[in-house]
Amino acid sequence: MKAEERRTQKKYDMLAEHYHNFRTKENPQGWFYNEMLEMPTTLSVLGNVKGKKILDFGCGSGIYARLLTKKGAKLKGFDISPEMLKIAKQLNPKLDLRLGSGNKIPFKEKFDIVLASLVVHYLKDWNKMFKQVKRVLKKGGYFIFSTGNPMTEVREKIKIGKKKIYTFGDYFTERKINSSWEVKGKKVKMPFFHLTYETIIKTIIKNGFEIVDYKDCYPIKKAKKIFPEDYATAIKRPSFNVWKVKLK
Repeated sequence: MKAEERRTQKKYDMLAEHYHNFRTKENPQGWFYNEMLEMPTTLSVLGNVKGKKILDFGCGSGIYARLLTKKGAKLKGFDISPEMLKIAKQLNPKLDLRLGSGNKIPFKEKFDIVLASLVVHYLKDWNKMFKQVKRVLKKGGYFIFSTGNPMTEVREKIKIGKKKIYTFGDYFTERKINSSWEVKGKKVKMPFFHLTYETIIKTIIKNGFEIVDYKDCYPIKKAKKIFPEDYATAIKRPSFNVWKVKLK
């Protein structure tokens, strides 16, 4: 396992219980950035999954796995974090969920769809990731992945007088960026890799895929009452986007 994978594994092992409880118990209707922003967009791109054989790439605590299984998908999945996987298996005891990574997918069979929700930005080598996805995807199958918006993720906070505002940062330098998660009053650094739109598009094409759909994530209406501040920001600035690419 590479160094960046080990770091990601340790972070998510540490955050696993908090992450799942935050989304399901502290916010029973779901957390804004997942259930009300990324997930509705991703599900609209996925479409009808009944009878589809789907691989949940980076299944986390199993929230997507449970939802898609209820919608009739034949789902299997994997995650890099043993602690996340433990929760996912408790939530989905009948599913085949394994320990693995995007650099070494722990399945040999072929799937109709590979779904990666907010996980690919943790991987430095996208060519290796696409090679792994191709190995487990049927010809004509779809790789659907959501990730941070390349323009928005390079924002930088600056201070002007007593106010702190966001400004547009360095878009063209592809690099590791540390985002910050707050857990029980403490800030935890979560590193991810920033790529430009140009690199993402050329990597998709280079690896034998064609882009068939793309959507910027837009919040659902009910989020306006539950998370008014987050909603007000998200209707003006895209946090995430969803790509649907087809293996030729």
